[in-house]
Parts: sequence; structure tokens; C-alpha cells
Amino acid sequence: MTGSNILDSRYSWWRLGVTLGIAVTGNVGMWAIIVIMPAVQQEFGVDRADASIPYTMTMVGFALGNLLIGRAVDRFGITTALIGAAATLGLGFAAAAVSGSVLVLSVMQLIVGFGTAASFGPLIADISHWFYRRRGIAVAIAASGNYLSGAIWPLLLSGILSDFGWRTAYAVLACATVLLVVPLSLLLKRRVPEEATAQAHQLAVANARSVNFSPRSLQWMLGLAGIGCCIAMSMPQVHIVAYCVDLGYGPAVGAEMLSLMLMGGVVSRLLSGLLADRLGGVLTLLIGSSLQCLALFLYLPFDAMVPLYVVSLIFGLSQGGIVPSYAVIVREYLPPQQAGARVGFVIMATIVGMALGGWMSGWIYDLTGSYQMAFMNGIAWNFLNIGIIALLLFKSRARRAEPALT
Repeated sequence: MTGSNILDSRYSWWRLGVTLGIAVTGNVGMWAIIVIMPAVQQEFGVDRADASIPYTMTMVGFALGNLLIGRAVDRFGITTALIGAAATLGLGFAAAAVSGSVLVLSVMQLIVGFGTAASFGPLIADISHWFYRRRGIAVAIAASGNYLSGAIWPLLLSGILSDFGWRTAYAVLACATVLLVVPLSLLLKRRVPEEATAQAHQLAVANARSVNFSPRSLQWMLGLAGIGCCIAMSMPQVHIVAYCVDLGYGPAVGAEMLSLMLMGGVVSRLLSGLLADRLGGVLTLLIGSSLQCLALFLYLPFDAMVPLYVVSLIFGLSQGGIVPSYAVIVREYLPPQQAGARVGFVIMATIVGMALGGWMSGWIYDLTGSYQMAFMNGIAWNFLNIGIIALLLFKSRARRAEPALT
């Protein structure tokens, strides 16, 4: 297959299907710790902030993995990176299953998070090379694997968790991730042909988008925006199970709300991918961030069970397309040869926001005895994100309006 027909080809869509399967499996490390958080808090007798530390360490490892594994993909290819990450993930789950304290569990979750990262940013960067006209929806589908993982695995693990405990659930995951991810990753050994890379570069130059910022400045601005939106995003995603336990609804209801939220996120990601192909990544991101902020406000007046189900669905439908939009923006504005590293950096920043926001929400809860101020904290950070993206949109429009760029 030549460069003239490799982009957006039948093989590209087949590869996207394999990528989605890996993402659904490999991203379980990000969500399993949320489901077991109440059990961990009860077993070790710690407060909510301390019980949130293993999640925070998971996201720290996830952030580092997106950056470092993204660079490895640029050099060695996605298959090698995925196999190494699967082994790391299996080791992390197995060691976490026998941990004797929150501290040890937190260290093991750092390893779990690092291994999980290969199934997010690096996979997104890899699939972006195989599409041009439908890159937005392709990236959105690949990124949806993260949310599908969060919607499916908590339900699959709930029975094991209630009957045998969180340690057995982690032992199962240690085996399942290796047995599923490694064979699928071998199907992605094919590298993008040089002529396809050249074709993509020519198309990118011909249709380039610009802003009045250097590539480095733009990358850092996207990173700060990613931190802001994901501190906001983390409050419902990380603490919804614990919130439901506090309200007396139990962890099973919280897991259902989380799954509903993430299924809404899948729909949002797919719709955002279609929008990105038409409107571009910046405007799509601004729409998603604004809707997320609105959804966060809806959590403030409602704490009854049925309204919380509805608000959780609205939140998922609002924010699911935010993180994939960053990858689309990177591919629109920054050099394609550095896609793995650039996407990895920006995704790392979003995960730092998730990690920081998950801890901050627990800390605010311990200080105030309520999640109300934690929601307000998320809303404030969301406004920072909206401001940065609005600035990028304004500058982008100003540059595209210049005759030299038309």
C-alpha cells in the first residue's frame, strides 16, 4: 500500500479497531483504584485525603508514562512500547495486591499508572499518523477506549470486589492485562510508510493553522490549560463513589454513576471527534470546556440519588471530548515528526491536573466535611482553562485572517 492510499484507508480503520481493544483493556489501571478506594480507606483506617493518595500516585505514573513512553514510540514503535507497558502493568497490579499499607499501595500504583499510560497518549499519537481527513474522529475513538474501560471494568470487578475483596480483583487484573494486551499489540507492528509520512506532512503544510506563539509557548499554554480543565474534571470522576458512600447510597450506586458518566463521555468523545474534523481542535475544546463548567455547577444544588444520576450523565456528555481535543490541536499546530513527544507532554499535563485535582478534592473534603467547596475549586480552575483556550482561538482566527496565510 502506497502513501497515496494509506491515510484513512481500510487498514487504518482496522488498526483503529485493534487500538480501541488495547485501550479498553490497558486503561483499567486508571479506574480500578477509584472503585477500591472506599475498601482501602476502611481496611487501612485512613482519612479521605490519605485514601486518595494511591489514585494521585496512579496519575503521576500515568503522566510520566505518557511523556516517556510517547518518546519511546517515536523511536521504537508502538508494539515494543505496549509489550513493555503490559509487563509493567501486570507487575504493578500483582505487587499492589499484596501491599500492607497505603504507602506501599501508593508506590505500586505509581507503577500501575506508568504501565497504563501506553494505552492512552502513545496509542492516540500512533493512530493519528494513519488518518488525515478523519483524524478527529479517529483520535476520539481511540481516546474513547479510556472511558469505555472505566465504564466496563468497574462493573466487571464489582462482583469480585464484593465477594472476594479488592486484593483478589487486583490479582485478576494482573493476569488479564498481560494476556490481552500483548497479543493485540503484536497486530500493530506495521510502521507508517515513509511516503505516507511525507504525504501527511505535505497536507499539513498546505492546510496549516497558526497562532502568534512559538511551538514551545503553545505547548506550555496547552499544558496549563490541560491542568486547569482536569483539576475540574477530577472532582466527579475521582470522588463520585466516595461521595455516594457519604450520602448513604453505597459504593455500588457510586460505581453505576461512574459508569454512566463515562458512557456519556464516550458519546461526547465521538461527537467531539466529528466536530473537530469540521471546526478544528481549538473551538471543539472551548465548547467542551464550557459545557463541563456548566455541568459542574449542576452538582452544587443536588444530592438526591436520581438527580445525581442525571447530573452525572450530563457531566459525562459535557466533558468527554476535552482531552482528545488537545491531541488534535497538537497535530494541527505542531510538527508531525514530534507527535509522540508533543502529544505525550500535553496529555501528561492533563493527567497532572487529574492527579492534583483528585488529591485537592479529598483535602478540601477533610477540611470542610463537604464536597461543595471541592466542586467550587474545580469550577475556578475550569475558568482558567476557558480563558487560555479562548485566547488561542482569538489568536488563531487573527492569523488565519491574514492574506499571507490564505
